[in-house]
Amino acid sequence: MWLYIKIAKDKAGAEIIKDIKFETFGCVAAIATSSAITDLAKGKTLEAAVGIDKQQIVSELGGLPPIKLHCSVLAADALVEAVYDYYTKQKREIPAALEQKHQRIKKEKDMVEERYHEWTSKEEEIHNK
Repeated sequence: MWLYIKIAKDKAGAEIIKDIKFETFGCVAAIATSSAITDLAKGKTLEAAVGIDKQQIVSELGGLPPIKLHCSVLAADALVEAVYDYYTKQKREIPAALEQKHQRIKKEKDMVEERYHEWTSKEEEIHNK
């Protein structure tokens, strides 16, 4: 799941998400949550956008099956990472709350990648016997 944001200033001079697009390879729920986050974030300030949580996404969709709730987490995290990327590329100071969210996402991603590597290594061992 990838989110692409375009930033502009509103009449008051605050930075807002002027446009937002997504690219998602996944199930219907992943695509739906990607679409929902774009609707929720467009026109919001960066601070407000990173505050969008999984429950708001689920509510926007009118619900999700319990087994698909993780897709709402992916969408919220993708928006956090898009905003983090924007601040980084602009060489701007990262707000503390955004940095904390980014570090949590990075830690979870690292754990998933480690487990995936362990699983694929075991699969290769079995296959090569």
